[in-house]
Amino acid sequence: MRPVHLTVLDASNEWSRFAEGSVERRMLLALGDRLGTPLRPKPLMLPDGSRVEVEGIDAACRVLVQLVGNQGAYKPAYRNKVMADMFKLLWLRDSVPTAERAVLLVTDVIVQALGGWVARAASDLGIEIHVFDNGAIVPLRAPSRPAVKRA
Repeated sequence: MRPVHLTVLDASNEWSRFAEGSVERRMLLALGDRLGTPLRPKPLMLPDGSRVEVEGIDAACRVLVQLVGNQGAYKPAYRNKVMADMFKLLWLRDSVPTAERAVLLVTDVIVQALGGWVARAASDLGIEIHVFDNGAIVPLRAPSRPAVKRA
């Protein structure tokens, strides 16, 4: 199957739905500082005219970012949000011709959703996961791979 090529559009508002002082805006600013490139939310357009928004993208359209900024007590439904955002990142990375990196940025509360196979799948699929913790960005440690015995 051929990837659909999305067109990155100019946003009517640089920050879209992320209000000044919001955790999402702070997350994008901190990640942009860490990666050395400003990141902003942008709408993308499919060939049929429908739109989808990426929560963060750099000016060269090489870095794609989705955010899971939930705070407070952990809820099992957050795992579904993580997996949906991972799926979206994979699709976007294949659909934006210049995209090179897919980054999922989560708050420390969300790390619980990355237990077991979820973080391993992200690593195997080339999705970088970073944690926003008190304003700092920390890469999530890649899950260790078990030793495989060969006969």
